[in-house]
Amino acid sequence: MPKNFVEELRWRGMVQDIIPGTEEMLSRERVTGYVGFDPTADSLHVGSLIPILLLMHLQRAGHKPIAVVGGATGMVGDPSGKSDERNLLDEATLNKNVDGIQKQLSKFLDFRVGENSAQLVNNYDWMKNFSFIQFIRDVGKHVTVNYMSAKDSVKSRIETGISFTEFSYQLLQGYDFVHLYKTHQCKLQMGGSDQWGNITTGTELIRRMAGGEAFAFTCPLMTKSDGGKFGKTESGAVWLDAARTSPYEFYQFWVRATDAEASKYIRTFTFLPKTEIEKLEAEHAQAPENRSLQKKLADEVTTMVHGISALETVLSAAKILYGKSTAEDILKLTESQFMEIFKGVTQARIPRAEIQKGLGIVEALAGKTEFLASNSEARRELKAGAIAVNKTKVDDAFVITEKDLIANKMVLLSKGKKNNYLLITE
Repeated sequence: MPKNFVEELRWRGMVQDIIPGTEEMLSRERVTGYVGFDPTADSLHVGSLIPILLLMHLQRAGHKPIAVVGGATGMVGDPSGKSDERNLLDEATLNKNVDGIQKQLSKFLDFRVGENSAQLVNNYDWMKNFSFIQFIRDVGKHVTVNYMSAKDSVKSRIETGISFTEFSYQLLQGYDFVHLYKTHQCKLQMGGSDQWGNITTGTELIRRMAGGEAFAFTCPLMTKSDGGKFGKTESGAVWLDAARTSPYEFYQFWVRATDAEASKYIRTFTFLPKTEIEKLEAEHAQAPENRSLQKKLADEVTTMVHGISALETVLSAAKILYGKSTAEDILKLTESQFMEIFKGVTQARIPRAEIQKGLGIVEALAGKTEFLASNSEARRELKAGAIAVNKTKVDDAFVITEKDLIANKMVLLSKGKKNNYLLITE
């Protein structure tokens, strides 16, 4: 018998609205449940981790998860939580996005053969041959306009305007549930709280079209402590794709959480047990300046999304950035790792021949690169012990040679702890 899945999510703060009887059904039988992902981009973002984690918890509890990629619904656009009409994507972009999301989801769920192995499906496969006339006759007749208009996702848009395309979205999503109920014996749909209206339309369609009973629950939408949108930073969304958001930036997003956010996030975004979380919180309360709660949160989520080797690189980067590394640590980095850590750092390029013959540190700082305003400023900072090459302090007699090159190409110059400059040979 599966363990109490809803109880596990409830103490983690991951249950908001729930159809009566859902918890009892999940406690007495193995249930097939699904979550949908609309392909608005070729990568999911940190907000998408919540529905992903719902599926992961479902599978860990012994139930069967289905991830639905919305190749069809993505062509329409979900109005939930949106104040304006979405821009429709062309088919080539949509297909690219679907492929990217499918690859990401396969990292989180177990698709091996078994009673509760995960499945990945695309709703375009069952919608592509569904004619408009057939759809409005077989599906649309079961739901009134009054019923659809009462949904929050539609009601909030009626005054400002909503197209028939977006108005019909809840019928498309509702039919997904009907199709999965009939073909996969899927009785459960999960999602964010903004999806409650769309989800309950599905349960209503199952009752009217199939004479069956279906269940659902939603998870609260995550917000930052200041009320801002979760997963948004000054540089934009925090993506799960390492090419869009580097593992280092991803780690930093979590480690920068406030104490209140970290306490909430560590329950939602990790699988750590309650006793361990409470112990971490108690330790954090004793020495909040160590940010142990944030670091554990960042460690866990970065490992889940990018893997342990990426976390090790990230931790090495932090060690380098905050002055706790040696030249030996830095010289071990590959070019891509180094550039990820020092992304955005001021750069200067010089001929490799300058390094081969030996480049004096004063010239490197001022004469050749203008990192510092003048030779006299360079000598003054060197005399004060403020200058480092590859994080090792040097004096005005130091000469940079090829042995100092990181990845046989770069040298890191620093003034104090926070001012870094990058010398790149060419």
